[in-house]
Amino acid sequence: MYSDRLVKRKSWILWLLLILLLIAALILIFARGGGRDLSDGSAVAIRAAVQRSALQCYAVEGAYPPDLQYLEDNYGLQVNTQDFYVTYDAFASNLPPTIRVTKK
Repeated sequence: MYSDRLVKRKSWILWLLLILLLIAALILIFARGGGRDLSDGSAVAIRAAVQRSALQCYAVEGAYPPDLQYLEDNYGLQVNTQDFYVTYDAFASNLPPTIRVTKK
């Protein structure tokens, strides 16, 4: 009788461990995929921040800034240049710049 309870308890613990391992595996699988979505979202957010800063400069000064450094110096823009390449191409001061953000 005691051995029956011991066997039931061991099987219950074994099932619990198996379920916990399965949950841990699923968390790892989804965590790896979530990181890619986060970096894509960061690139979109950086591009939007640069566009907003350029538009603010245009509204205040009447011309789009000549380069990204101007926005960083005068408008407080901070860009994560360690993880992303930001291409800021200003054709003319009265036309909005072309902004591309890619992951390094």
